[in-house]
Amino acid sequence: MKLLVVESPAKAKTINKYLGSDYEVIASFGHIRDLPAKDGSVEPEQDFAMKWEIEGRGAKQVAEIVKALKGADKLILATDPDREGEAISWHVLEALNAKRALKGIPVERVTFNAVTKDAVEKALANPRQVDQALVDAYLARRALDYLVGFTLSPVLWRKLPGARSAGRVQSVALRIVCDREREIEAFRAREYWSLVATLATSAGGVFDARLVGADGKKITRLDIGTGDEARAFKAALETAAFSVANVEAKPVKRHPYPPFQTSTLQQEASRKLGLAPARTMQLAQRLYEGVDIGGETVGLITYMRTDGVDMDGSAITAARRVIGKEFGDAYVPGVPRKYTVKAKNAQEAHEAIRPTDLGRLPAMVARHLEPEQARLYELIWKRTIASQMESASLERTTVDIAAKVGARNLELRATGQVVLFDGFLTLYQESRDDEEDEDSKKLPAMKNGEPLEKRAIAADQHFTEPPPRYSEASLVKRMEELGIGRPSTYAATLSTLRDREYVRIDKKRLVPEDKGMLVTAFLESFFKRYVEFDFTANLEEQLDRVSNAEIDWKVLLREFWEEFTKSIGETKDLRVTEVLEALNGVLGAHVFPAREDGGDPRSCQVCGTGTLSLKLGKFGAFVGCSNYPECRYTRPLTVSAADGEATTEGGQGAPGVRILGKDPVTEVDVTLRDGRFGPYIQLGEGEKPKRSSLPKGMSAASVTLEKALALLALPREVAKHPESGEPILVGIGRYGPYVQHGKTYANIDKDDDILELGGNRAIDLIVAKESGGGGSRFGRGAAVPGRDLGEHPGGGKLVVRAGKYGPYVNWGKVNATLPKAMTQEAITLEQAVELVNTKAEASGVKGGGKPKAAAKAKTPAKAAAKSSAKPKAAAKAKAPAKAAAKPKAAAKA
Repeated sequence: MKLLVVESPAKAKTINKYLGSDYEVIASFGHIRDLPAKDGSVEPEQDFAMKWEIEGRGAKQVAEIVKALKGADKLILATDPDREGEAISWHVLEALNAKRALKGIPVERVTFNAVTKDAVEKALANPRQVDQALVDAYLARRALDYLVGFTLSPVLWRKLPGARSAGRVQSVALRIVCDREREIEAFRAREYWSLVATLATSAGGVFDARLVGADGKKITRLDIGTGDEARAFKAALETAAFSVANVEAKPVKRHPYPPFQTSTLQQEASRKLGLAPARTMQLAQRLYEGVDIGGETVGLITYMRTDGVDMDGSAITAARRVIGKEFGDAYVPGVPRKYTVKAKNAQEAHEAIRPTDLGRLPAMVARHLEPEQARLYELIWKRTIASQMESASLERTTVDIAAKVGARNLELRATGQVVLFDGFLTLYQESRDDEEDEDSKKLPAMKNGEPLEKRAIAADQHFTEPPPRYSEASLVKRMEELGIGRPSTYAATLSTLRDREYVRIDKKRLVPEDKGMLVTAFLESFFKRYVEFDFTANLEEQLDRVSNAEIDWKVLLREFWEEFTKSIGETKDLRVTEVLEALNGVLGAHVFPAREDGGDPRSCQVCGTGTLSLKLGKFGAFVGCSNYPECRYTRPLTVSAADGEATTEGGQGAPGVRILGKDPVTEVDVTLRDGRFGPYIQLGEGEKPKRSSLPKGMSAASVTLEKALALLALPREVAKHPESGEPILVGIGRYGPYVQHGKTYANIDKDDDILELGGNRAIDLIVAKESGGGGSRFGRGAAVPGRDLGEHPGGGKLVVRAGKYGPYVNWGKVNATLPKAMTQEAITLEQAVELVNTKAEASGVKGGGKPKAAAKAKTPAKAAAKSSAKPKAAAKAKAPAKAAAKPKAAAKA
């Protein structure tokens, strides 16, 4: 019998169906070992020795592998075909050697890019050994991330209260977001005008032409900067004689995009499907590992963590066959297309992400998939097929028009585009091109010298706009362009920034929180080298060289560590005043915006003589007056210049009450206040004024009068129940935002905006709760609708839900709370299985809810020890473990 080890139970289940009784397939559930979350797990003084630890679920899986090996004549390591997969195989091998479990059993390493029977059988026929160079690259990356996290994060905790952690890639990604925010804050709108003439040909064709030149000088978009200039040009055009000066038509080819790689899949799924990168990768993992299609479990796509963009020859042939059948021979190019990776630091070669069987059309599999899975599969299928289709043929026409006004010569231009043959565009068009393409409009037929009739002249005022904030998709694209991190880690990096509360998502855009701005400013001031784009990208290139066996991984670590420890040492004697001075300089425009009256933005508007400055308190940074304690004025970091003149509730020097404006109905002040449980909105004064707390995720700095009035209007009706016809309300309660129908309450997902929640979404939440939630929202044991993660290896469904004390995984009678670093959207089946297994073992309850037998649960010695232990002593014994676990987020950042 041959023992084959993979990462996940879903993958094991699929492969087990392909192989005969000669094979036993077992899952490692990912990594079986990890670095303990405490100092000393990586020892630079001992030549970067790394202390790995098997605990909890890992120990159980190793025991199962050891047990299965007793009847095996070969061990086959079949983990994923990337560095992380190579590392998992290496960890399994190291753990088995430590237990002396192999006893001469031969070991083979196989990889396959798709979980299909043919791919698995082909891999088994071509085994190899574990690639030590790939393992070394993993060890170097893991050691770097650990050393940065465990060395830099404590500096942040000491010097910058409220900061959570810093990470090698995480901090650079945060800097990109914060740099954009500072660009937006420094932006000053600029006025400009456009002149457009509506003209007609002698045959009656009407079109628009834009002013592009005057008296031999070119006019660009921003050149006409005042209304007076625009009116002068408009007056001249009103009396001008127009004629065609030149007509130029050029044929243009548009070629298809390459198939998806990890980063482009995340970007397009975000733009087209509205999926977060973490959710995209979770869905892709399910499609890769195998789905039941008509009684057969099959992997639907190839491996989804890849930098490759080319496809296997047989896949290209299959794509061309599908194109000819579905679209016709005209859409099949004469020569198959080949794509190459442009990035200089691309990972080890793999195929692009594509369907395993291109003849499996989206409509054929949709009924077997969850809606999101079906949409993602369709996106991958379309992109793959389009990549092998014929190019689109277009004709781009440019018409130059002369306008004569006495001795003056004005020039106008009209452009148009016509699709002659749609080619791949008939199937697929990338989202960004929908926004960037010129208007696909056809101009009427014209010839040189033809006179034109003026129909209208329009002079329109415009203002330049600041650069947009990054979306998750555009941030992934920017990180890839800069060579920062790896595509397979982007989703985790973005999740970490949100979990640390360094950024929030507002209308699908990443907005840095004050905490994130402070951390970035601190790192730029005192660890500038380690948040520079070039330095981080160069480190990635060095890691690639390690994976190619070009340099030794410990040499790389020595060079990094020598410089890094010097930078850390320079901050030991850093005084708080130096930190504040540096932060005031970097964040000046952010914290102290220019005042509308032109006054000093840092002068205190309460006492009149003090100077405002950043202060560091127990719970983070705030702005205070230099005349403290005589003047006790304080405010959050980010309020507008006008708001900085805060009115006071408790007399001069009391913390500010920010006036947002007046309620148009009652004409009383709407204010933002700091309360015992956080900021809240209040309408007017009096004994019992109307109030509303801020929903989670909404910062005080982002609250406007419009948002405040909308919050005060809650609860509001958003829909009628489809059966009862009674109103469905949305509001904010003791446990956060909710929707309500009668006595039925349903939680609103954290990604839903309570102020923009629509009727359809509210009905979905209520119907889901009524059909499966059970009980009142506030009732004991009330269940809330959750997301189905899949089957537990031991039977029964795993569901992740939002609970009163945070998200949790449910398996029968076992409920396991998610760790702070793990989100409800990103948790995988494997992580869920690990959580509920650990909880079940600790509580003595099985998934079905049956208590374990006491005799089986403990040995007599353990039972005696437990009975003799005092409860207080036991409680105290747990405290150090919690303290040690606290830096874990920093280590993994």
